[in-house]
Amino acid sequence: MTETGTKAIGIRPRQFHETSGLEDWRVVGEGACAYFRTGSFTSSVRFLQAISELPGLEADHPDVDVRGEGVLVRLITVSGDYYGLTERHLELARRISEVARGWGIVADPSAVQTVQVTVDALNVPEVVAFWRALLGYQDRAGSPEDLVDALRRGVPFYFQRMDEPRPQRNRVHVDVWVPYDQAEARIAAALAAGGRLVSDADAPDNWVLADPEGNEVCVGVAGPPVRPRS
Repeated sequence: MTETGTKAIGIRPRQFHETSGLEDWRVVGEGACAYFRTGSFTSSVRFLQAISELPGLEADHPDVDVRGEGVLVRLITVSGDYYGLTERHLELARRISEVARGWGIVADPSAVQTVQVTVDALNVPEVVAFWRALLGYQDRAGSPEDLVDALRRGVPFYFQRMDEPRPQRNRVHVDVWVPYDQAEARIAAALAAGGRLVSDADAPDNWVLADPEGNEVCVGVAGPPVRPRS
């Protein structure tokens, strides 16, 4: 995504995470998210009102989920030619965190995640067409293998091409994107609950687990910051 007029340059998750002042936020597959614990519905609404008064929201307004316990804020640009983070989100995230601190509201980075359904298919376009019609979803910009909810409420679907049928292996699995600093604990909890590790070949970016009956799930993180060498 190049800078043209009001458009902003697209950025990668690692760049977001390595920017100072964004410690409240985690990139978890579908944009950068922060969860702010407000303690009451009234406080949540007031916090949302304060966010709405920040300048520059017309270009990249956040997606906000307001509950009695807290507020989830998601930053992502969705357009006909781009789906992801932009440089504008860096400053917007910083300002939202400043509002939270001014109100004495604490962020809980461990409380965010993205869940995605992945479908294995021999003929991806045909299978995508079925699910697009059934769900009322739309194509994700730049990725014909992805379907997303136009209202950005439902979980995204990803369609993974198979070279040959796998009749004795599940062809639908769940992807869970968690904060980079929560992955090890989440995996350990899943293994302690009866799961097993199928593969860690792509760790620390992705792990494949299975439940006690062999149903698989991928646990992924998005662009953790580079750890300095000791």
